[in-house]
Amino acid sequence: MLKQILNKISIKHLKSGKDHDFSSSSSTKRSEAGSKKLSSAVNEVISAPHSVLSNGNNPEDEFFQDKKSKGNGNSVTVLHESLPSFREVTSSEKQNLFIRKLKFCCILYDFTDPTKNLREKEIKRLTLLELVEYVSSANVKFTELEFQEVVNMASMNIFREFTPQPRESNILDGLELEEDEPAMDPGWPHLQIIYEILLLMVVSPKTDVNVAKGYIDKSFVLKLLDLFDSEDPREREYLKTILHRIYGKFMVLRPFIRIAINNIFYSFIFETEKHNGIAELLEILGSIINGFSLPLKEEHKLFLQRTLIPLHKPKCLAMYHLQLCYCIAQFLEKDCKLADMVMRGLLKYWPVTNSSKEVLFLNELEEVLETTKPPEFKRFMVPLFHQISRCLNSLHSQVAERALLLWNNDRIENLIRQNRGIILPIIFPALERNYRHHWNQAVHGLTLTIRTFFYDLDPDLFKVCLLKLREAESKEDVIKEKREATWKHIEKLAAERAAK
Repeated sequence: MLKQILNKISIKHLKSGKDHDFSSSSSTKRSEAGSKKLSSAVNEVISAPHSVLSNGNNPEDEFFQDKKSKGNGNSVTVLHESLPSFREVTSSEKQNLFIRKLKFCCILYDFTDPTKNLREKEIKRLTLLELVEYVSSANVKFTELEFQEVVNMASMNIFREFTPQPRESNILDGLELEEDEPAMDPGWPHLQIIYEILLLMVVSPKTDVNVAKGYIDKSFVLKLLDLFDSEDPREREYLKTILHRIYGKFMVLRPFIRIAINNIFYSFIFETEKHNGIAELLEILGSIINGFSLPLKEEHKLFLQRTLIPLHKPKCLAMYHLQLCYCIAQFLEKDCKLADMVMRGLLKYWPVTNSSKEVLFLNELEEVLETTKPPEFKRFMVPLFHQISRCLNSLHSQVAERALLLWNNDRIENLIRQNRGIILPIIFPALERNYRHHWNQAVHGLTLTIRTFFYDLDPDLFKVCLLKLREAESKEDVIKEKREATWKHIEKLAAERAAK
């Protein structure tokens, strides 16, 4: 990991992070040449005659000289003297130097102005890289003071209020009108390394959980969850990994983390419908659900019913639908009897005027049916195929085509075969209307294929359905003629009265 940072992070900024290997074993594989380069760069900058660390008399660096960092309620004066490299001190002095460097990194800079405090920002960046090297190569357990200072430094830098950039909404009824570039945090060159330090401390085998839980507490977790609303996808990726590792390591926090994520979802579903980190939170939950023991607890089933299923309601479902489907699939793998609850939930939130969202629902419907057993299928097949019938007659060709493609799935086809006596009478009128009138050739062709499938499967049932449809159409024609005759009579009476 350190080698990756040394090679890919330029002297002015860190490149956008891709996938990271966060394992502690990969962190310890460092490049000796890269370490020497880092040590040399740090020493060169810190010992330079213009350096504010070795010379506190630079009047142009007013912000750097006057800024004080606050940690645990105490103000710590910025260190102006030169801080040596870890390689320049003895082992007994490294802990003290580590704490001094952490306090130094509590200094905050304004990254919205790229021309301001360039030298100081670079010194802090190099110091943070030194801290990464120290943490990743630690061979003794971290003390309580060290962990406290790490959490304090991270809190000072990453916990902040977001100021959303004014931009026009790019989602209208679930449709992405245009893709805006995600807003990248200008302070990412520092934030990435700070997140790396925090992650290394959490996953390090040298971290004592009993010591760390005094600082990685509920308050810290809540603040960490607030950061998931960041517009920067790189930050959300780090947050996802860190929170997941905290969930795995601090067992006492597990129920609290699940409840806190629940509350974010409730606010998103029923209040704002705006949050940038729903997909990442669902990714974490997918892994958590995968670890649920059997039989499932009632609280976990309620989470599915009251949280995951209502997440189908927001218009921006497409932003996190893939992760949501994975979470629901994990529940169905644990307990296939939950298919009835899931399917009725889908039907409850089925979109009426949003065609692109309707296609997403049909995709998920197929995935649910693939894991459904015949007894559960019989419980919801009537309302399900009434909805599919409406989709078959949709004037939006993608919706109608996607509904017809359900018959290409062998498992779904077998379920339909076993229950054709109930299903065919429900969907037959829709198939006939498509066969006669649908404007799209692809839909028309698929309809003909399915119509032939049912005829070959059970000709007698097909003929009965066709006869009933013709009788119903005849009755409709009679009712229509009577209605037209009634209106003509009313119009005639109105004309006669107007003439008098």
